[in-house]
Amino acid sequence: MADVHPSTRLDRIAVHGLSAHAFHGVYEAERRLGQTFRVDAVLELDTAPAAADDDLERTVNYAELARALHSVLTGEPVDLLETLAQRLADVCLEDPLVDAVEITVHKPEADLGVPFDDVAVAIRRERP
Repeated sequence: MADVHPSTRLDRIAVHGLSAHAFHGVYEAERRLGQTFRVDAVLELDTAPAAADDDLERTVNYAELARALHSVLTGEPVDLLETLAQRLADVCLEDPLVDAVEITVHKPEADLGVPFDDVAVAIRRERP
């Protein structure tokens, strides 16, 4: 089997269902009462160096990642899920090992006026 160039490696680290009560939204009631938000983060990176040396320092520590994402989720409120997703993606891309990230922000308690299971915004960002 030929060697895979690191830039084409499709290794992923995922954190699914990170949740918090937060105060994002455009409506006054959302800002006052808050609601549950959930986040899924899928990071793309080369995990081969970490695996070869069994070394946490050569990969993303997903406990630290989860805490950083939770801090953004519960931090300064924003109007749009798109803005929140971008801020979460920016946190992930601060790690120089991360080549790309997909963030999905779920707002299952949004007031849509009709029955629904979930509303979500998903973005994918790559390191420039």
